[in-house]
Amino acid sequence: MLNIDEMSGKEMRELLHKVGYGHLGFIYEGKPNTIPMHYYLEDSDIYLFTTEGMKTYGMDANPEICLQVEEVHGSLHWRSVMAKGRAERLTDRSEIERVTKLIKEQNPTLTPAINRTWIDAWGRADVVVIYRISHYQMSGRMTNGVNSQQEIKIPHEIHTSST
Repeated sequence: MLNIDEMSGKEMRELLHKVGYGHLGFIYEGKPNTIPMHYYLEDSDIYLFTTEGMKTYGMDANPEICLQVEEVHGSLHWRSVMAKGRAERLTDRSEIERVTKLIKEQNPTLTPAINRTWIDAWGRADVVVIYRISHYQMSGRMTNGVNSQQEIKIPHEIHTSST
């Protein structure tokens, strides 16, 4: 059986800093949903960058969320962190600008989405929204491919019978 170990607080923060994206779990219209999500970690605050839509409607109605972040190098070598807390929509313009600048520096590929607003097929404008998760509980697990059980060798005996 594969050893699965608890991660330390330091290891969990290092993984969150390193990866920058995960899967956001939230409730929308009473049903659970999970979507890929970029985030930015500053000190102990997690910032979620997104556009207006189902996830923002869900988080505004029920701010309880779960962010799962993983690093997988195969079925025997992986790390996973789960952060559960409350998402708070940023409304202060100076705070939004400050965090947007940090997000652009960390992940320049998000810059086109940050710099423009467009209209989708339903006529809705995509508006950038940032949430902060500041009080959350974390748990983390990892494995490094080590088997915790000794291989058991069963001797193979050959029985002969005479008739």
